Amino acid sequence: MVDSDDINIYRNLAGGVTTIQILHGSANPIGGRSAIIKLKWGESAQNLIFPDSPKFIKFALGENVKQSNWGDYSRSRFPQTRMGVEQVYTDYFSRAKEYETLKKSGKPYRKDLEMETLVEILNKERFISCHSYVQSEINMLMEVAERFNFNINTFTHILEGYKVADKMKEHGVGASTFSDWWAYKYEVNDAIPYNAAILHNQGIVTAINSDDAEMSRRLNQEAAKAIKYGAISEEDAWKMVTLNPAKLLHIDNRVGSVKVGKDADMVLWNGHPMSIYTKAEKTLIEGAVYFDIERDKQNRETMKREKNELTTMMLQAKNEGLKTKPVVKKVDEHFHCDTI
Repeated sequence: MVDSDDINIYRNLAGGVTTIQILHGSANPIGGRSAIIKLKWGESAQNLIFPDSPKFIKFALGENVKQSNWGDYSRSRFPQTRMGVEQVYTDYFSRAKEYETLKKSGKPYRKDLEMETLVEILNKERFISCHSYVQSEINMLMEVAERFNFNINTFTHILEGYKVADKMKEHGVGASTFSDWWAYKYEVNDAIPYNAAILHNQGIVTAINSDDAEMSRRLNQEAAKAIKYGAISEEDAWKMVTLNPAKLLHIDNRVGSVKVGKDADMVLWNGHPMSIYTKAEKTLIEGAVYFDIERDKQNRETMKREKNELTTMMLQAKNEGLKTKPVVKKVDEHFHCDTI
């Protein structure tokens, strides 16, 4: 589900972001189906969905899946080991092949929505975005995919991707990585900030991901780090947050670059787009302005006046003897990979 009133949609627009992929969490080897949306602030949730966008699903590997050292409440989970994660994939895709064979045979069968989704993967009708960190597991999932004759579309995070970039290139998988995250848990002790540059230099379509509501509105600065760590060109670094993610999402015929016939999703910056001092002046989606920095300033002044008026009315009502109630503060909860 999508909360179309979430203020982070507007804040991302203010950071020059127009399109995002919303993924299921990473607590399951095979997670939920994902959605690609355009950040059309003010529209209904249904109208945010990118029209005719390709179908995706979330897979996950590693610590978030097995959770075997997360405490007693995780002891009943399956799988409990990294080997068990591989077995889950093998079992499920074996079942999916049997399900499809039965379905095509003309014999009676019970419709299974899980199997229907996995059959779409086998038939290359649904793409996989997979949460990953450790090289052994990255190799494992590529091997499982090849055994069942399909490909992984994108490894997200993939902080040990630099160790297996040659094998990733051979498999044909893309990478969506963090710019400079490392050592925040055991799985990423071997992470290095040169990961994006190494993957790019190997010929892999590489993007920078955020995984966070705050970082996602600073993707222009995240892209700049690929220049600092790896000395790739400004153009190639900029593609990591524009054209490359569009390619990974199979929507580069519509967005990701400025070209006749595309959707006119554009950002006007007041300086070098990868400078920490630069601001987005206007963010356009399909030619319509969804963020304007001058209009934002005017709206702030309007809201300030409205707040003062409402506060004055409340104080007057209180002085006239009307009942009051304690202030209830709304706290937004940010969901991350390890949110329980």
